[in-house]
Amino acid sequence: MRHNRVVALDALRRMFLTPVATLMTLAVLAVSLALPGFLMTAVNNIQQFSQGFDANPRIALYLKTSVSDARAEQFSLELMLNPALSGVELIDREKGLQEFSSYSEFANLLSLFDSNPLPAVVLALPLDHSPHMLQALQSELLALPEVEEAQLDLEWIQRLNAYVVLAQRFSWVLSALLGLAVLLVVGNTLRMLLENRRDEILVAKLVGATDAWVRRPFLYSGFWYGLMGSILAIFMVSFAIHLIDQPVTELMSLYASRFELEGLGFKGGLTLMAVGSTLGLLGGFLSTGHHLREIEPDDR
Repeated sequence: MRHNRVVALDALRRMFLTPVATLMTLAVLAVSLALPGFLMTAVNNIQQFSQGFDANPRIALYLKTSVSDARAEQFSLELMLNPALSGVELIDREKGLQEFSSYSEFANLLSLFDSNPLPAVVLALPLDHSPHMLQALQSELLALPEVEEAQLDLEWIQRLNAYVVLAQRFSWVLSALLGLAVLLVVGNTLRMLLENRRDEILVAKLVGATDAWVRRPFLYSGFWYGLMGSILAIFMVSFAIHLIDQPVTELMSLYASRFELEGLGFKGGLTLMAVGSTLGLLGGFLSTGHHLREIEPDDR
């Protein structure tokens, strides 16, 4: 354990002996880790935004304006007996007027009408969520004499979920490609460090050092590169989230939404640091394992 501690600190010290080269390598690693980190954060925010909506399909039945409030209430009670429905909610004309006045920018237009122009609305919750049954139920309810229009409000939620799944798959593919880039950058950096210390390695092997003993400082170098690169990536993602936070908040306010953009958070930052450190170790292991076999005392 003492030797590991000494080697780890020595590997960190050697990194700062060449600050320009180290910063350039860390910048490349940080960008490679920040891109998938930002994309994952964006996907998580979209998922959180979509979860604020009811994903269960509903059929909105707009009743004819000639239907009285009493008849609308009776109609909703009759719909409760429909075995294809799991629930029914009535939004009478007065309640609809209040909601429209609260959320709509066109509320002032209502004062131009002598009476309430909005119809009563019945929200029907189907039991069967299959597309074929939903369309059949929509046609059946539309045929009722009290119904003026029947709208199925599921399609846009399905499209949003499909976009989220697509973005998720894309982020995983991009993360895999950029993870490979991290491996290559760390591996190439450590290969050059190994070549610079070739004579030192040859002397160590002459006195009996094993490949595992010689590899250890390079593994710690890979670990430090991955860890420090991921820390820089966390700052990059946080800065990017900060830049777009205000525009997103203003956009959400136009839709009367209180959605707040979230960053990586403690768990996400810890995950990014773990991934970066692991990739750094793996890149160091793969690179040094191959090149150490080519450095033997017989080569002299």
